[in-house]
Amino acid sequence: MTEPVLEVSHLKKRFGALKATDDVSLTLMPNEIHALIGPNGAGKSTLIKQIAGGLRSDSGTVEFAGRDVTALGTVARARAGLGRTFQISSLAMEYTVLQNTVLGALGRDGHVMRFFQPVMKNRKLVDQGMAALTRVGMADLATKRTADLSHGQRRLLEVAVALTLEPKVFLMDEPMAGLGASGSKRLTGFLHTLRAEAPILLVEHDMDAVFALADRISVLVYGQIIATGSADEIRRDPLVREAYLGAEDAA
Repeated sequence: MTEPVLEVSHLKKRFGALKATDDVSLTLMPNEIHALIGPNGAGKSTLIKQIAGGLRSDSGTVEFAGRDVTALGTVARARAGLGRTFQISSLAMEYTVLQNTVLGALGRDGHVMRFFQPVMKNRKLVDQGMAALTRVGMADLATKRTADLSHGQRRLLEVAVALTLEPKVFLMDEPMAGLGASGSKRLTGFLHTLRAEAPILLVEHDMDAVFALADRISVLVYGQIIATGSADEIRRDPLVREAYLGAEDAA
């Protein structure tokens, strides 16, 4: 029997009286895209932060590649192979597009501070950065200042930076945001092939992309997962339709 690459068990996080995540459990299997959907304020980004190590859980465990990583922070989890893109950009805005991907490659090796040495002359690192940009269709923007990119372009650059980390799992928080219809379609096709390299836990509001990509979908409402299943199962689930999908997905 195939074992999960990522297993989240009974995670809880409370902020005062608010239960941001309330006994959340889920798995991510090899070559899978597992989408996490839910209304705004449901706790999706909080859960991603708990999984990535940026927010300490009140209780519960995170196991990654057969290892309990619950006590590890963000950097240690990233070095172990958890690659994350962010809902709010974490890019170095004053650096060029290529310099951001080179930072990612350095971070994979745990030598980010070497960036202030002449690493842009390191052909191996530059080639890794350019390869990642090429894969997301941004090679022609390599010398552009990141602050001058559109919001959608920054989201694609986030994905490129994640690629340089060569992760074993991708944690993606709304990668389609700001891309527009054509950009979302292109990124959907790219993520479809990317799952063969590493499974993806995907938080996304673009339901067309979710239903096109996801092998499984979990629905988070008020900090609790109310359903997990295939796209067809989620579409038909009356509790999900009442709590989240509503009449907009009646087709």
